[in-house]
Amino acid sequence: MWNEDKLKEECGVFGVYNMNDFDTARMTYYGLFSLQHRGQESAGIAVNNSGTILYRKEMGMVADIFDEYVLDYLKGHSGIGHVRYSTAGDSLAENAQPLVLKYTKGHMALAHNGNLINARKIRTDLENQGTIFQTTTDSEVIAALLSRSRIKYNSIEDALVEVMSIIKGAYSVLVMTPHKLIAARDPLGMRPLVVGKKQDSYFFSSESCSFDALGVEFVRDVEPGEIIICDAQGLRSIKTHTPEKSAMCIFEYVYFARPDSIMEGVEVFDTRFKAGQTLAKEYPVEADVVVAVPDSGIGAAQGYAHESGIPFVSGFMKNRYIGRTFIQPSQGTREMGVSLKLNPIRSLVEGKRVIMIDDSIVRGTTSRHIVNLLKQAGAKEVHVRISSPPVKFSCFFGIDTPERKKLIASTHEVEEIREMICADSLGYISVEGLLKTCVGTKCDFCTACFVGNYPIDLEDEEVKPCQ
Repeated sequence: MWNEDKLKEECGVFGVYNMNDFDTARMTYYGLFSLQHRGQESAGIAVNNSGTILYRKEMGMVADIFDEYVLDYLKGHSGIGHVRYSTAGDSLAENAQPLVLKYTKGHMALAHNGNLINARKIRTDLENQGTIFQTTTDSEVIAALLSRSRIKYNSIEDALVEVMSIIKGAYSVLVMTPHKLIAARDPLGMRPLVVGKKQDSYFFSSESCSFDALGVEFVRDVEPGEIIICDAQGLRSIKTHTPEKSAMCIFEYVYFARPDSIMEGVEVFDTRFKAGQTLAKEYPVEADVVVAVPDSGIGAAQGYAHESGIPFVSGFMKNRYIGRTFIQPSQGTREMGVSLKLNPIRSLVEGKRVIMIDDSIVRGTTSRHIVNLLKQAGAKEVHVRISSPPVKFSCFFGIDTPERKKLIASTHEVEEIREMICADSLGYISVEGLLKTCVGTKCDFCTACFVGNYPIDLEDEEVKPCQ
């Protein structure tokens, strides 16, 4: 199926500390709607209503879960929301977020994007001490540590400082209590998180695109290792210990983020356009048209066309109405799933030498089928260009990659991959070329899935980089 040969989305979080007369639930709903691309498995909203936390979370898409009746029920002066794609924890209703729990100090709701590499060890230690877990998520591990640490400290933010010294991995976290809304980002800044403002109210989101829809002013990125606290006194910040270099996931720019989002000072579309320009310089070829595998390949395809002078055409029609309820084809008709979602426009590719731009090749099965679709539509030649380097290593920080032996680039050379996907030529952007597309950003990047240099030592953890 189409999505089985893509790196899977992470999750998305959204929060509002409402000091005005905004409708908290609806603001959170629209914020999550703008982040739907980050997770289509489950969604949830929790609001703080005068110290009582009300919430609704279910499996499914944002628009399917929340209607006018539910949003009218979710009245509160602050709220957090979450859209989920499971990278750690099973695809079960009980794993939907935000997590809402009672503990010694009161109520708390938590939403989390990312993955902890030491979650299993922490969970085992806590279970041996009598802690009971209701879900299989890393997020509940964070919540359990937070509730335990809160007993020792006068504030939830001081407890969070201790928790952040224990957990290892990638995370952006929103925590809501009866009096505060708190945002935190991991010390390496691997997962994105931004803060915005509208009148006297503050907003947090995985991406700035959600602010645009709500008329919220983008203020800045939450810094690596930073904790931001919103309460009746306003906004304040705590900086925890951070390494010398950050390591944001570079696939945010390649694939995950919406192209209209601004991350670390740079618009995502601009980096994708530059990636296409770099591809045209690194792997030029004589051709008649440039086409993109929609949607994340569009920016790179336009950049390639601009640099090469070869016209860009919308060579594919994408069926945008296939959602989670779509009945998946059987194994024997697996390729039908790609054809139902993507179909070439024959008049634009027939008799043409085509350059096909995509963001990545994971297993290679979908790439082969898309190339064959173009050739069946009459393309004379199909030259594949990829706007990320070969994915050779698994990710352990919140991106759902297959085990390493199933990554086609980890076991095959580029020429072998070209033959396997039936392309006339194949070129991947270089790691150096990709990094240059992000010039102007205020961060460094994790490129472990390309080169294997993980930013956090995995030696003593229960995950291994070469499985």
